[in-house]
Amino acid sequence: MARRTKEDALATRTALLDAAEHVFLQRGVSRTSLADIAQAAGVTRGALYWHFKDKAALFNAMLDRVALPLSAELEALLAREGDVLAPWCAQMGHALHQIVNDAQTRRVLQIAMQKAEHAQDLAPVLERHVAMLRMSADCARQLLERAADARGIRLPAPALQLAHGLDSMVHGLIYSWLLDRSFDLESTAQAAIDAYLRGIGLAAVPGVSA
Repeated sequence: MARRTKEDALATRTALLDAAEHVFLQRGVSRTSLADIAQAAGVTRGALYWHFKDKAALFNAMLDRVALPLSAELEALLAREGDVLAPWCAQMGHALHQIVNDAQTRRVLQIAMQKAEHAQDLAPVLERHVAMLRMSADCARQLLERAADARGIRLPAPALQLAHGLDSMVHGLIYSWLLDRSFDLESTAQAAIDAYLRGIGLAAVPGVSA
């Protein structure tokens, strides 16, 4: 019975997160109430509050379903020794492919980038967004510094500045593509990444798609 209860709770949580994706995308985060999500999921508001204390907690859990696997892959990459810029380029290619081909990933990114107004009751969402941006920039900094050290070159600017530039370029392309899918995100982003790396003296490694 206990196992069944645990399975039921997981099913309810999944239903709530699925419903949140669709309702947030349709109405925007600020205009969506927890009652709207509970109704869409076919559960009571009490069941919703058992899993999530507020809308911000629900939003962040929805984001985690997409973001955490990608973060884990990046952490595993950074745990490796030496210059890992080449496998990072390949990993970025896989992430872009997922954005283009996986509907859930696209929905969550659209919500996070276009539908999440930074209202007062969503302060934890903004805090989480800022934390993720800082983490992403710091990871890129490590990648660039390690690649420069391994190749014996001096970067043309502080690594963190270059990392912010690289991150902003990729995020901007994703944002633009979500608004207007008239260009090929995968090839455009990888061409831009390759050009950026060449411009700072870190040419793409042979054998890695650029």
